[in-house]
Amino acid sequence: MMNRSGGGSGVEVPTVAEVITPLEWKFAQVFGERTAGEEVQEVDIISAIEFDRTGDHLATGDRGGRVVLFERADAKDYGGHRKDLERMDHSTSKHPEFRYKTEFQSHEPEFDYLKSLEIEEKINKIRWCQTANGAVFLLSTNDKTIKFWKVQEKKVKKVSQMNASASKTIGNGPIVGSCISSAKSYMENGECNAIPFSEISAPSGGVPSLHLPVMVTSHETSPFARCRRVYTHAHDYHINSISNNSDGETFISADDLRINLWNLEISNQSFNIVDVKPANMEDLTEVITSAEFHPTHCNMLAYSSSKGSIRLIDMRQSALCDTHSKLFEEQEAPGSRSFFTEIIASISDIKFAKDGRHVLSRDYMTLKLWDINMDSGPVATFQVHEYLRPKLCDLYENDSIFDKFDCCLSGDGFRVATGSYSNMFRVFGCSEGSTEATTLEATKNPVRRQVQTPSRSSRSLGTLPRVLRRGAENTGADTNGNAFDFTTKLLHLAWHPTENSLACAASNSLYMYYA
Repeated sequence: MMNRSGGGSGVEVPTVAEVITPLEWKFAQVFGERTAGEEVQEVDIISAIEFDRTGDHLATGDRGGRVVLFERADAKDYGGHRKDLERMDHSTSKHPEFRYKTEFQSHEPEFDYLKSLEIEEKINKIRWCQTANGAVFLLSTNDKTIKFWKVQEKKVKKVSQMNASASKTIGNGPIVGSCISSAKSYMENGECNAIPFSEISAPSGGVPSLHLPVMVTSHETSPFARCRRVYTHAHDYHINSISNNSDGETFISADDLRINLWNLEISNQSFNIVDVKPANMEDLTEVITSAEFHPTHCNMLAYSSSKGSIRLIDMRQSALCDTHSKLFEEQEAPGSRSFFTEIIASISDIKFAKDGRHVLSRDYMTLKLWDINMDSGPVATFQVHEYLRPKLCDLYENDSIFDKFDCCLSGDGFRVATGSYSNMFRVFGCSEGSTEATTLEATKNPVRRQVQTPSRSSRSLGTLPRVLRRGAENTGADTNGNAFDFTTKLLHLAWHPTENSLACAASNSLYMYYA
């Protein structure tokens, strides 16, 4: 089904037997694990997660506006490239290990005085840019402002010693008048009496006995983050996506109604390339929910909508891409429309596969895999929340039906993954003949849960009753008897670009798994 050539990407193409065999997922690491009964602060909840292209760095953003960086530990400790180590039969770790690198405050709370609107500091998206001169670069955005960050290692200056010898104090310059700070004596009522300078005496041991720090540059380095550029005042609505272009020079930012094109070097100017805002806002029927550049073609990008459609546009056609090159949507089954149809059809996230030919989309109920050469419908549909269909009324009342789940693809394109409730995530095999459908919980001891085999063919979302009783019976369990909890949800996850390794964000904790 998918292009298996590899195309010089460095990814080892597995055999058919390896593809069909379900992966056995194991716990690798956890950062920020909660203790039993610990209350999680709202600002600590992870809101974005992203691997860089090499997979050696991982970034997370939280609702407090902070960005935390992690780096690959198992490769850096030994030095050299991992492939070279494998060739040397070096005993590296069984699984990728990451360690904390640094963190910085990316965004602060703001207030728009013209619109009397508070702008929260929550990080909506993070995207890695191309590295240069040993430094890493990344883009981070909240609802209104995008920032371009440079993080590099800098040598640390340390105090070598405090009791300086006489020879070393000479190099620190003259110390005449060093005791002037004690030239005033203060009385209880706050007044002070000046002491004549002639009465000030040097310490008994002489000037060399003074404690003078000697600063030296050590061989240790410490990461330092600096904001290079700030891109602002370009979106009237909340930014939901940013995406780097393969040309390494430009990126896009998308809000509900517009997509803007930026140059990384120019922060005071952007070009509007998509505008779906109608002349009369009462005629508005759909909004943009996600946008992403094609991984190799710098002129192509895709964006999804709240009506469940994906549009592919070519920037070579016109300056303002009012018309799309291709439209991908699934036809609605006759008689299946209900109050919830459009809500659950809204796409929360799209991702291009590394081959650039396939697009993965996530709506509330399903994952869908699309072939950009075939616009008649998805090539595969995976049921994620089918067991919640009888509870859509309850989900609407507690706003859970509006939760936006991320999706991701493996580097080889043979598997897809997304999050769910009760801090669970699901992995599906999308290669021909695969029946893989694994559900795991984001804990130190992930439990394999049995789920129904997903549909391999394209099919509609199914029928919904026209009338739903409010307060329907809630068993607190899905069709497989598994309890679910709507207050704990795994919204964000990322797949390592070259290995079967997943990073999952459960509340304020970052869990890493490998297979």
